[in-house]
Amino acid sequence: MKHSTTYVWLAVIFCVCLVSSNLFVPRTWQVGSLPLQLSGAILIFPISYIVNDCLTEIYGYKAAMKVILMGFVMSLFISLMAGLVTKLPAPLYEDNQSLSESFNSLFGLAPRTAVASLLAFFAGSTVNARIMSVMKEKAGEKGFGWRAILSSLGGESVDSLIFFPMVFAGIMPFKGIVSLVVTQVVCKTLYELVVLPLTALIVRILKKNENKEQYA
Repeated sequence: MKHSTTYVWLAVIFCVCLVSSNLFVPRTWQVGSLPLQLSGAILIFPISYIVNDCLTEIYGYKAAMKVILMGFVMSLFISLMAGLVTKLPAPLYEDNQSLSESFNSLFGLAPRTAVASLLAFFAGSTVNARIMSVMKEKAGEKGFGWRAILSSLGGESVDSLIFFPMVFAGIMPFKGIVSLVVTQVVCKTLYELVVLPLTALIVRILKKNENKEQYA
C-alpha cells in the first residue's frame, strides 16, 4: 500500500517524540511551590497524542495503528540498544569515566522502566486511537475538538496508570505516585486543550491536501 509523504512525516514525528520522551522520563520537577511533580517527558510526549489524533482523523484507525506499532518497535529497539551500550567496558582514559557514568545513569534504566514505558505507550496510544475512531464513526465529521480531548484524556489516563506505578512502586510513596499520575494526566490534557486550535487547523489543512476521509 502506498502512503503519502505527509503520512510518512507524521509517522516519523510520532516515533521521534515517543523515543525522546522516554529519555526525559527520569527527570522529574516540582510544579512551582505546589507539592506536585511532573516528568520531563511532559514537554514532548503530548505531541505524540496530537499526531495520533491527526493520523486517526485523516487516515483512519488501521493506519494509525501501523504507526503505533512502528513506534513500539522503535522504542523497543532503543531500549535494547541502550541497555547493551551501558554494559560495554569502561573507557580507556579516566577523564572519560565521569562522562561514561553520566551516560549510564541516563540510559541504564531499570528493565521494568523500559517494559513499563512500552506497555503504557502501546495501551495508551491504542485507547486514544480507538476512542477517536469510535467517536468519529458515531458523530461523523463534526466534533473533532471533543474527539481529540476525550481520546487524549483516555489514552493519557491509561498510559499514566500503567507507567508510573510500575516504575516508582517501592521507590516513591503511594501518595506521591497518585499525585504524579493525576498531575501528569491533567497537565497533558490541558497541554492538548491549549494547542487544540492549532491541531484542528493542521487537520483541516491535511484533509484538504490529502483529499481523504477515513473512519476505520
